[in-house]
Amino acid sequence: MAKLYFRYGTMDSAKSMNLLAVAHNYRKQGKRVLLVKPRLDTRFGAAKISSRCGLEAEADVMVDVDSALDPRDFEGLDCVLVDEAQFLSPSVIEDLRRITVDPGVPVICYGLRTDFRTKLFPGAQRLMELADGIEEVKVTCQYCAKKAICNLRFVNGSPTTTGPQVQLGADESYAPVCWLHYDEATRQTSADISGATLRPS
Repeated sequence: MAKLYFRYGTMDSAKSMNLLAVAHNYRKQGKRVLLVKPRLDTRFGAAKISSRCGLEAEADVMVDVDSALDPRDFEGLDCVLVDEAQFLSPSVIEDLRRITVDPGVPVICYGLRTDFRTKLFPGAQRLMELADGIEEVKVTCQYCAKKAICNLRFVNGSPTTTGPQVQLGADESYAPVCWLHYDEATRQTSADISGATLRPS
């Protein structure tokens, strides 16, 4: 039976570059690869899968939250590659799991594991529950040499722990950080908010 893989990492860990390199290698061997991405990710263009190093490709399939994947559309493929998989709904992840059984195509999903509050995205959680293989795409913290495991969000240059879970952004909005630097930044933010709340008017 084909397998479902989840390759996760923080922002700036070269997940999309990894995906595009895998797609290139498959196609170089004359194999059929399908590129999938969530429709809501429009940072680089509606159907674009882009890496910060300059590699890019057009997605073959755009997926909405309420999409249902038909296994017949995946027959004859050698691999399915999914970008920004954290934005997919749990039901779409389950459809991808079924595709590995019938028609029996391996699926490799790339994405974030957790959001800027260190909470699992619903799509990532379902992948952690269902994937045959879970691999980390590693990058170092923006502020030290430790491994980054958190995504620190900024608003107007300041760290924040408030706002919607999904907020598209790039280098100016997020930084990959280790737990120490995440904790320091967010605890200071929480202290500032508490101080502002307690300050007399």
